[in-house]
Amino acid sequence: MIPLIDKKKTGVHLRRIMDSRGITVKDVQQYLNLGSVQSIYHWLNGQSMPTIDNLYALSELFQIPIDAMVCGNRKPIQAEYILKNQTTQLRRMHVYSKEWEKKSAA
Repeated sequence: MIPLIDKKKTGVHLRRIMDSRGITVKDVQQYLNLGSVQSIYHWLNGQSMPTIDNLYALSELFQIPIDAMVCGNRKPIQAEYILKNQTTQLRRMHVYSKEWEKKSAA
């Protein structure tokens, strides 16, 4: 199955991210240097998606990877991204717990 983006869910998710960070539609407009806020409302309502350039910029503004902003039908990869940014000790503990789960399930 081809991975597809769910525009409605992505719009709701973008709104949650903005709300959690206290970022307004006007803030996004100014940050992206857009002529009006209409396109942002279209994203938030699930009518359209930001361009890849705008997603890249929003990623910087929100301080999260693009994949963490977009909702779709593929398996999330956030856990792998987070794991890469953890300390070596935490990575070892994560690997150990995964191996333990495999052994316990067998």
